[in-house]
Amino acid sequence: MAILGFLVTMELFARRYGLAGPITSQAREMIFAPRSGQLLYAGLTLMMVVLTWRQRFIVVSAAIGIDIAFWLVRSMVGAEMNYGNGALWVIFGCAIFALTRRTGRERVLMLKGAGLGLLLVAGHKTGATWLLITSETRPTVLDQYVATADHALGDPSWAAGRLVAATDPISSHVLGTVYGQLPLAAAIVALYQLRNVVVERRFPGHHLVRTFLAIGLLGPSIYMLFPVVGPVFAYGPDGGSWAVADLWPNTPPPIDTPLPMRFDEITPRNCMPSLHTAWATIIFVHSRKGSRFIRFAGTFWLIATLAATLGFGYHYGVDLVAGVVFALTIETATRSLDRGWDWQGIRLVIHGTTVFAVLLVAYRYLPTEMAEYPWVFGPLLILAMASVVYAYVQTTNAWDPKAAPAEHLHAVRQEVRRGSS
Repeated sequence: MAILGFLVTMELFARRYGLAGPITSQAREMIFAPRSGQLLYAGLTLMMVVLTWRQRFIVVSAAIGIDIAFWLVRSMVGAEMNYGNGALWVIFGCAIFALTRRTGRERVLMLKGAGLGLLLVAGHKTGATWLLITSETRPTVLDQYVATADHALGDPSWAAGRLVAATDPISSHVLGTVYGQLPLAAAIVALYQLRNVVVERRFPGHHLVRTFLAIGLLGPSIYMLFPVVGPVFAYGPDGGSWAVADLWPNTPPPIDTPLPMRFDEITPRNCMPSLHTAWATIIFVHSRKGSRFIRFAGTFWLIATLAATLGFGYHYGVDLVAGVVFALTIETATRSLDRGWDWQGIRLVIHGTTVFAVLLVAYRYLPTEMAEYPWVFGPLLILAMASVVYAYVQTTNAWDPKAAPAEHLHAVRQEVRRGSS
């Protein structure tokens, strides 16, 4: 109910500015060409964790068949072409099937699966709505402040941008694919975590999708407080006449007194914090308990995402620092909601929230000092982020049950045998 209320609130908020909200956008894709067919099929894939292999074959065949029918009709009438309607129809169809043809625990499990798939899509739609609202309601941006503060880290976006340009087109193709397919990576790790749902007939208490959605729903609200468009727009060619100058990626901006600057009403103010970094961090965290392939994929996606966010000029280095802190704080909160709050969880959430708030305050009110003393503030930024990472590792290690040594297990078995003889 809380999620439904949030979606309705976002719908009303978007309507106030003449925009389509997340509910309207998702309903529209039942008929019209979806914006992202891959996202809809990722939602369908998540829903299928509650189905048997026979049922999975049926729903995938139905989704593809519906998409082919939509494709033929659109080609005949000359409408916009894309795929994904079939996946959305099948998810809703499974929810209706559960309500009308299943009872008890089977109904609840299938409804949870359908809800999980729809939430992934709704979360993405909500984020897109937030981005439109930021461009409509925040005419000025704080890029000059963030770019000045970024001198403390050595202007990593400018360095990464030059490196990507020097290795183009291979680097652009690889990093662009990674950057655009982040939901796919999340779905792969989530599927690994949820692979036993159909056998155990229940969902695990905590999994990647919960944190992924929480980041997508809460993160964009920070954009309203700290609107930033990114180097390639504020200092690069993509900003057009609104850019300060065409400096990115060849010339770092000078250290001047930063000021709020007006920008267009189209570009989303979606830099602070970097949610791509936050999501990639969560994928990395949740992949640590997977197979060797899953662990490798999680590491690769984190590194490649960081390289893409900087190399394409979408983010400043300080955005990434804030994104890591934000991600681990949200992960701690969602995990604590599942296992029950204790002092360790509360302390870590307070710690992460405090560090995140201090970072934003420093970026806004101390950017010139940060740029003038990079050997002081640069290490301080890294240490602040590292303190949250260290606290998270220590806390989760304390939460996770330790595997008993093999010798201890052998001794226990011997005692049990003696007692039974």
